[in-house]
Amino acid sequence: MAAASSVIPATAARWRETLPRRGHVGILSLILTESAFFSIFVVAYIFYLGKSLTGPFPKDVLSPPILNTVCLLSSSTTIVFAIRALRANSIRTFAIWWFITFALGLEFLTGTGLEWHRLIYHDGLTIRTNLFGSTYYSLVGLHALHVTIGLLLILLVLILTMCGYMNDRHIERTDVLSWYWHFVDAVWVVVFLTVYVIGR
Repeated sequence: MAAASSVIPATAARWRETLPRRGHVGILSLILTESAFFSIFVVAYIFYLGKSLTGPFPKDVLSPPILNTVCLLSSSTTIVFAIRALRANSIRTFAIWWFITFALGLEFLTGTGLEWHRLIYHDGLTIRTNLFGSTYYSLVGLHALHVTIGLLLILLVLILTMCGYMNDRHIERTDVLSWYWHFVDAVWVVVFLTVYVIGR
């Protein structure tokens, strides 16, 4: 009986080890939910293409933000390097790559803000101008909101790192955050193609 009872906890422990980590399950659930949410906005944008009765129209005011796109997509690579450095317990290297990731994301967000400033004050396109304005600011703004959330979380980790609180015990948490950042980057590819390629 004693031998049998000792086998049960060991089996349960092995079973728990094969289960996916809660953080990864949580972020995957969030990504699936947000993907459905973004899909609605993308479909709405495509559905209302060419249905604005008054200008400005997409072909008149939109130009592909190439630099912004390169910076944001590059940040997916730098965050991978950061996680690798943390796994190797190289905190200094982690901090450098993590800061570069933050800087690239901040450049993207700044570029989006400058584009909006031009569209509003130079081209007269606001969210109430026409259907194009409504769907454009809704879709791009939703993505910009997710970038902002990601940047705030990245900044928090950066501050904790500078204060000496970051170590290899936080690998899973930072890995989960990197999954969210990869999702934000992947969504931008869809938004970019929808707004600046198909939409124009």
